[in-house]
Amino acid sequence: MADVAGMRSPYRSSSDTFDIDDLASKDPFKQFESWFELARSHPRIEEANAMALATATKDGIPSVRMVLMKGYDHSGFQFYTNHGSRKSSEMKENPSCSIMFYWEPLKRSVRIEGKVERLSEEDSTVYFHSRPRTSQLGSSSSQQSTVVESRQSLKDRYEELVEEFKDEDKIIPKPDFWGGYLVKPSSFEFWQGQTNRLHDRLKFRLKKEDETIDPKCTHEATDDWVIERLSP
Repeated sequence: MADVAGMRSPYRSSSDTFDIDDLASKDPFKQFESWFELARSHPRIEEANAMALATATKDGIPSVRMVLMKGYDHSGFQFYTNHGSRKSSEMKENPSCSIMFYWEPLKRSVRIEGKVERLSEEDSTVYFHSRPRTSQLGSSSSQQSTVVESRQSLKDRYEELVEEFKDEDKIIPKPDFWGGYLVKPSSFEFWQGQTNRLHDRLKFRLKKEDETIDPKCTHEATDDWVIERLSP
């Protein structure tokens, strides 16, 4: 049996820390952009927009999977999926969710918590038709998360659509069962790994209504955000 407990990987120099005053911005969205742009330009990171999406049923039973973030701004983070999938069913009955980006070569992660809502059909349609035709056909041929008879049955359905839309000028309609979602954050945690395991953790969160701020631990940021350092 492999010695999993003994696995060790060096992180960054313990002197290479970051503090609240070292942040690129006191705006969590701009701070995310700073880290994301560094990650997407890193030669060893193939999909900087890959993120883990955690959802839960109304009874609190969790599930998590990898999806691709397809846009972000101050309104939130966008991704697209099948409305009949397990994640979509859970988000419909429990809109609380969490997403996390991990960029191993940088030893950095960003964890975001908030509420999710569906994007408009217009926005989903625009994005759908910006995708490669093969991706459009793939989404149209799959009833995500449902039980299928075989791999061949999936391929057969895909090939049927390929034949139906072999004319490149023929528009592939966006399926009604496919579309986008927006995660609207209530907190961000920026994590930087350290060799001594005293990892850096800085958290942005929305200030609570009528909250009294302790300036020794909680620092005012932009708009209604505050920043705090967390123990590793």
